[in-house]
Parts: sequence; C-alpha cells; structure tokens
Amino acid sequence: MRTDSLFYEIFQTDPSIVFELINRPSPRNTTYSFTSVEVKETSFRMDGILVPPIYATNLPIVFVEVQGYKDTKGILYSSLFSQIFLYLHDYQPVNDWIAVLIFTKRNLDPGLPNHYQDFASSQRFVRIYLDELNQAENLSLGLSLLQLIGIKAELATESARELIARTRQELADVNAQRKFIELIETVFVYKFPQLSREEIETMFGLNELKQTRVYQQAKAEGVEEGRQEGLEEGRQEGLEEGKLAAVPLLLKAGMKPEEIAEQLGLDLAAVRKVAQQQ
Repeated sequence: MRTDSLFYEIFQTDPSIVFELINRPSPRNTTYSFTSVEVKETSFRMDGILVPPIYATNLPIVFVEVQGYKDTKGILYSSLFSQIFLYLHDYQPVNDWIAVLIFTKRNLDPGLPNHYQDFASSQRFVRIYLDELNQAENLSLGLSLLQLIGIKAELATESARELIARTRQELADVNAQRKFIELIETVFVYKFPQLSREEIETMFGLNELKQTRVYQQAKAEGVEEGRQEGLEEGRQEGLEEGKLAAVPLLLKAGMKPEEIAEQLGLDLAAVRKVAQQQ
C-alpha cells in the first residue's frame, strides 16, 4: 500500500485533520493549502507542507512527514530536520513552523537521535502514533478515517460502514459528505488493491446513494469548483512567470534581489535563483 501518498491525499482534501492530530485548533476563517515544495539547492522535495495564506503571518507553516515502514538507513530524523532548515533558508518565510511526524505504528519510531534531543520537548515538534488512536474514544470523522488505514483487515469493512453512516449523519453539507465518502473509498482502494472501486461501492451500498439527485448535484458542483481552482492556479502561475521574466531587466537596472522581490510581490528565493542564472 502506498501509504505516504494516501495520507497526503487525505491531508490535501482536509488539512484540518493535521491540527486535530496535534491537538491544536484549526485556524478559523483561514484555509491552509497542502502542497509539496522543492528545496532547490539540494533537489530535496518536501511532499507534505501546510502553508497558510500569505497574509496570515501569525499562523505557522506545518511540515508533515508520514512513516509507514522501518527506517533501515537510519536517516529519518536527519532528513526531516535537514529539509526543514533548508526550506527555511531557501524561502525565508516570516511564519513560525511546526513539524509533525506521523508513524503508522509506534514500533516504527527508531527514537530521536542525540543530535536532535533539543526537540524532544519542543512545541515545534510533534510525533503521532496512529496505532494508539485505537485507544481513544469519540474520535472525530477525520481521525477515524486515519484509524481506518491501520485497522486490521477483518475489522475494516464494519468500521468503514459505521464511518459512512456517521458521515451522513454528522455532515449536513452534501458536498462535504461526498468528499469524505470518496476518501473512505480511497482508503479501501489502497488497503485492498484486489478490489475495484465498483466492488467497494457495492460492498458499502454506495451505488444507490451516488445515483440520487442530491449526490449528483453535489458531484457536479465539486467538479466545477475543481475546474475553477485549476483555472485560478494556472492564472497565478502565469502571472508569477511573467514577473520572473522581468527580473533580469531589473537586475541590469541596478536593483537588488530583495528590492525586486518586495516590489513585484515575489518569493525572494525565486528571485535569487533567477539572479544566479544571469
């Protein structure tokens, strides 16, 4: 099972689950984006970063790492902290930061090396063990979804049925219901690769639900929403590329990278990269 990509898909759909995991309130009226970012000087790619809106400088950047297998090379912690500090060096964010390391099982944690013991009691670093969520009661929908990933196969079907029933009861918004039920399906696709999505839908009686007018309308709205988000993302990328194209001319005019980044509203690391290529 491709555990990492499954978790990242869940967090991308509902970033608030990460805040639930670390027992922090999800910021109100603020939407985090869950993304991957390349740390340019090293060609590292950080696959899980929750980034607040540019105006929310009081909110932290959240680095998320999922570990679903044994760290045979002994580089888990050194890689994580190296990438975090290289990211901070490259992008120079004004926001504070938190690192969340999620283990599917506690026994996969090799232990914090001596070099990083200062983080053992730091509020900037949180370790989560999903197998210990089983000991908790009254889990939210989001945490119950994560619990479903690690639950034993013989218990998974009944747990998924209960979670689908809870979703339909607790989420009044049909679009939110649709997205969450599709995440439950996705967990089963990863957990039981021998089953097709159609077989999973039949198993949970979702065929009839998906044919209802309300569900179809919610799905259509979701597709349109995704299309608009894609158009806006493309527009923003095109606007940024246009600004970056002007950087060489401004450098020749004697402006410093810091001045260009501030004037054009660009990331300083991106401006510096263009400057290095001149």
